[in-house]
Amino acid sequence: METNHSLCILFMAFFVQFLVFSFVGAKQTNIITDQQALLALKAHITHDPSNLLATNWSTTTSVCNWIGIRCGARHHRVTILDISSFNLTGIIPPQLGNLSFLTILGFQNNSFYGSLPDELAQLRRLKYLDFSYNNFNLQIPLWLASLTKLQFLGLNEIKFSGTIPQSLGNLSSLQQLHLDYNQLSGAIPKEIGQLTQLKEIRIGHSRLQGEIPGELGNCTRLELLTFQNNQLTGSIPKDIGNLIQLTNMHLDDNNLQGAIPKEMVT
Repeated sequence: METNHSLCILFMAFFVQFLVFSFVGAKQTNIITDQQALLALKAHITHDPSNLLATNWSTTTSVCNWIGIRCGARHHRVTILDISSFNLTGIIPPQLGNLSFLTILGFQNNSFYGSLPDELAQLRRLKYLDFSYNNFNLQIPLWLASLTKLQFLGLNEIKFSGTIPQSLGNLSSLQQLHLDYNQLSGAIPKEIGQLTQLKEIRIGHSRLQGEIPGELGNCTRLELLTFQNNQLTGSIPKDIGNLIQLTNMHLDDNNLQGAIPKEMVT
């Protein structure tokens, strides 16, 4: 009995030590993990003409004071990474997926290329994501559907090819979807009609084919809809007449037939 009692005490002491170590270790590595992820990004930048990251992203200063970075007051973790219009060239490393408290990710107006790593699917807190005006030249990644808190998704002029994933219909919080100026093929998926919070949908100049899905009539909060300069066919579905909030609609330069639904004619 004494042996079992001693073993129990040793086990409990080990368990308490393990918990303390885990807690302290996690607390020490949280912001360090963020710093390592950002330094990995810096290491994958091949051209920084203004030396913005080269001179500012330094281990001698707090990550939260780096240019383009903001931290949350509560957890002291990186919540915003916005390096838009920094004229950077490079690739996005998988370590960026470790920025687990990130809510805003802005990369637009740079010259990033290569692939968008699957690890970015781990950024489950993201509400704003914009990769527009870069040179990724690939297909829209399926992992975007896992970012269910997204409210803004900007993927303009990235030279995306392939189809629009049906799984984007899972982004139930999405308010703005921007896919202008890509090289997409196929039809507009009817699952887009599940995005009932949408206020803007821009998919112009993107080589889309097929008919406009009537399910878009479910997006009754839509204020702007642009499908111009594609290869869309068929008639404008009457369900589009449900979009009573719509103030801007551009469907020109397609092969559409028929009239605009009478509910939309003022």
